[in-house]
Amino acid sequence: MTTEITIGEYLLQQLHQHGVRHIFGVPGDFVLKFMTLIEQSELELINTCDEQGAGFAADAYARVQGLAAVCVTYGVGGLKIANTTAQGFAELSPVVVISGAPGIEERLRHPLIHHKVREFDTQKKVFEELTVASTVLDNPDTALEEIDRVLAAALRFKRPVYIEIPRDMVMVPGRRYHTPNHPKAQSDPETLQAAIKEALTLINNAKQPVILAGEEIHRFRLQDVLQELIRKTNIPVAATILGKSVVDEDEPAYLGIYQGGIGQQNVRAYVESSDCIIILGVMMTDMNLGIYTARLERERCIHAFSEKLSIGYHVYEDVQFTDFMNALATAELSARELHCPPNCKLLPTYKVQDPNAPVTAERLFARLNTFLGKDTIVIADVGDALFGAADFSVHRSAAFLSPAYYASLGFAVPAAIGVQKAQPQLRPLVLVGDGAFQMTGIELSTAARFGCNPIVILLNNGGYVTERYIIDGSFNDILPWNYSRLPELLGKGRGFLVKTEGELEVALQEAALHTESFCILEVQLGKMDASAALKRVASGLV
Repeated sequence: MTTEITIGEYLLQQLHQHGVRHIFGVPGDFVLKFMTLIEQSELELINTCDEQGAGFAADAYARVQGLAAVCVTYGVGGLKIANTTAQGFAELSPVVVISGAPGIEERLRHPLIHHKVREFDTQKKVFEELTVASTVLDNPDTALEEIDRVLAAALRFKRPVYIEIPRDMVMVPGRRYHTPNHPKAQSDPETLQAAIKEALTLINNAKQPVILAGEEIHRFRLQDVLQELIRKTNIPVAATILGKSVVDEDEPAYLGIYQGGIGQQNVRAYVESSDCIIILGVMMTDMNLGIYTARLERERCIHAFSEKLSIGYHVYEDVQFTDFMNALATAELSARELHCPPNCKLLPTYKVQDPNAPVTAERLFARLNTFLGKDTIVIADVGDALFGAADFSVHRSAAFLSPAYYASLGFAVPAAIGVQKAQPQLRPLVLVGDGAFQMTGIELSTAARFGCNPIVILLNNGGYVTERYIIDGSFNDILPWNYSRLPELLGKGRGFLVKTEGELEVALQEAALHTESFCILEVQLGKMDASAALKRVASGLV
């Protein structure tokens, strides 16, 4: 048996050992004792305006840091982050959801405690559907082992986990009777060898191989392995929309974003004409596949991701994605002359044509593309903020975040807080529509309080423009706010109202210089003004 440590202290100790330095959350009576422990620990508590803001911030933190934690109270707090946890599960973001709960003793004495829904385990049952592992720390004899088990699952599967801690268990000493043993999943050596042999044959015999890289390269921290493979072979690489910035887009072999029929047609033509498509870490979702307009015949594909490995029509069981990637990068692949087709990579170009000309969506995205620097990370909310930014040329790996599969509005503003707490050397450029901003934009208050300085580009066209291109109606309209005056309300930050190209230039220049707090640029656009990319996507969603 090890030296005694309280259950709450052990949980915080283990989070710290796994690289977590901040916990996002909202206080409530069932979690106050645990939050007091956080304040006494080496971790910093970032309390947000709303639980959904905390959940999105933690999601972004996990994507760039490798693990994150969000802490809320029971019922009213826990169920408010069900949506952000679902997004983390769908998009492989390892967030540890920590929920306070009524004490074990008080449950027996008072069965109708506030925040309870149906039964005391109702919330846990909900999160069992949204996580890869869950536990209630109600037994000091097993609590420490349960913490180890659940955290190991988050790190292995890159998905959320749930830990519920009754408030009368936080300061109870935990007891360990066994040494923690969570062996790393291993590939079957013979199966891995056979898979690599078949992959080498296909790749080395191909005349025009291409790599299609996706989001799991980010989640499993395999960017360096991918780069080694690209530079060793000179095989051109395209990225999916969900995996954008999986490779440094200044890389000579980078083609651009592949999105089937709704993406860049030059990229599509090159990828789909390839005789060997090496698909790495890609979830075959509708958005990644251009609303299923992609033409990627199975016999020409090597498809490796966390849940399966297939080469042509052969499926290889018991091969871990990380093992396959490492083996492929070090295998005897033939080096080729680097040949990227012309007109695939879109180079940023922009010049003010008329300072008094109204800003359009196309011109806005063109200008922002030239605004990006080496220390910029783009965080795009769902809608035209995402589709218009898909063709940006970001200048570092892992410098573009968006929930492009689960597609929950309201991600970007709180995500900027999570990113800056994980990587303070980066300055977020947040792209968000007015509809999404009205959901979580008040988290700029949290950003101001905790010293974050994102530049927020707010696309103000009076409502939900993506839906307008599918089916329009008054349900797509929202109340117009004076977004650029939000700094007056918060007492921090700078706001800019942008209507013309000249005003856009001034606002961007001043925002770049104002680093002590956030900046918000309210860009007024026409009701149906949208990027060409959004119009292509909307046509596929009708």
